[in-house]
Amino acid sequence: MTPTGTAHGARTHPVIDLHAHSTASDGTETPAELVAAAAEAGVDVLAITDHDTVAGWDEAAEAARVRGVTLVRGIEISCAWRHSSIHLLGYLTDAADGPLALELERARESRSTRLERMVALMAADGIPLGYDEVLAQVGPGATPGRPHIADALIANGTIGHRDEAFESWLGNDSPYYVGHYAPDPVRAVELVRSAGGVPVIAHPFTRTRTGVLDDALIERMRDAGLVGLEAYHRDHGPEEVARATALAGRLGLLLTGASDYHGAGKRNRLAENTTAPEVFEALEAASTGVTEVLRSGTSSP
Repeated sequence: MTPTGTAHGARTHPVIDLHAHSTASDGTETPAELVAAAAEAGVDVLAITDHDTVAGWDEAAEAARVRGVTLVRGIEISCAWRHSSIHLLGYLTDAADGPLALELERARESRSTRLERMVALMAADGIPLGYDEVLAQVGPGATPGRPHIADALIANGTIGHRDEAFESWLGNDSPYYVGHYAPDPVRAVELVRSAGGVPVIAHPFTRTRTGVLDDALIERMRDAGLVGLEAYHRDHGPEEVARATALAGRLGLLLTGASDYHGAGKRNRLAENTTAPEVFEALEAASTGVTEVLRSGTSSP
């Protein structure tokens, strides 16, 4: 896949990848390893955006200083709307902001109990898996998720890759699927903005989504403070990119691009899609809080 920060597929410099995961959620590399992988892949600006947690920020910041990578500290908030999952990227939020922190904690706790119920359903149907095996895949302070069930199945030799687990047992339409608490997306935008952050919808028109993300909802999110759409993503084809481009033009939103890298957990590769420098500058300018971009060559605050 050609890295792109524009609708024309032309690579721009610096290389800016604003969506990547570590073992603080469902990536397979520690925050330090993630930053090292980004540096080796030629990424100049990296955003760490683990699901519903900022647990990887400090380690990533130290690694970024050592590796000479500019770091954007972010999160990916799982939201729910009309039985459809929507993911919201929040860049440069204040980690100490009470309302946002409480919402993220509630989501993490719900994820944990949800996994236990899913494993019980799977085990009752003869799938060889125990909840203790799943817990062994969740790192300290990490946000638990379905990929950890997949990792447990890989570890016990049942499957060879996470994709197999999602295709057979872990998809939203699976009989073993159990939902978890997720905030309303408009409320999530408000929380990110109140915490000084910059909200962008991750892969808004992914073809793997259950249900369709409605333009009217995106307009409501824009009115609440939404800044951009992640248009350039592996899950978007030309039709989805065109839709995002047209909608962003109508609503005055920015268009970003990113890899959604998970290490060995997904086939996505760092910098396979990127964000244009002028868009990154606009995102940074939209931040109103205490969390700043950590530029290479500077010390972590």
